[in-house]
Amino acid sequence: MSIWTRISDALQALAQGESLSQVFDKLRTPPERSVAFAIAVVALGAKMAKADGQVTRDEVTAFRDVFEIAQEDEAGAAKVFNLARQDVAGYREYASRIGAMFRDDPATLNDLLEGLFHIAMADGFYHPGEDRFLEDVAEIFGLSGNEYRAIRARFVPDAELDPFTVLGVTPQTPMEDIRTAWRQLVRDNHPDRMIARGVPEEAVQLAQKRMADINRAWDEINGAAG
Repeated sequence: MSIWTRISDALQALAQGESLSQVFDKLRTPPERSVAFAIAVVALGAKMAKADGQVTRDEVTAFRDVFEIAQEDEAGAAKVFNLARQDVAGYREYASRIGAMFRDDPATLNDLLEGLFHIAMADGFYHPGEDRFLEDVAEIFGLSGNEYRAIRARFVPDAELDPFTVLGVTPQTPMEDIRTAWRQLVRDNHPDRMIARGVPEEAVQLAQKRMADINRAWDEINGAAG
């Protein structure tokens, strides 16, 4: 059974009257946590796509960049997206449930928020409504301001990309500590580590852009120091 069939079954249960609490309670343990992660990206992404007043083809297509969808799963993935758009539950309820589920694993919540940023920027414009949406979701997830700004800085081109923000450090941080932070980020974002914490295999391609940004930031800081 593909992940999209399992996600569709979970969303169908919501449509048939089960509460979010009941559905997410069934998804708390591996491997079903990966289904919960995918539901969160799809459901929150579908709701966020309407935050700027319209759902564009670019935003829908962006799910392909977050999730690798096999041809045989395309129909199931489309069904999931449409179910999420029609769901009457508010985004804050989804965010609260998924935030509680991964409260002990903030790295997964960072993964999820990053997927949402990717969808938000798919049409090349970062709408104020999307900004409010993502900031609110980050707060519900319990992410720190630094964590939120580090992700935002990598996706939103409204300011020059600050390599220190990307690595979660400051220009005053000792060089050896910056090196340690960079190495830890590289370890944390290895695909095997992402899968172990509940990110579906279909979504680990999220790490590709992140790793490129992390290494670029280190190279820039290290080069300037040398």
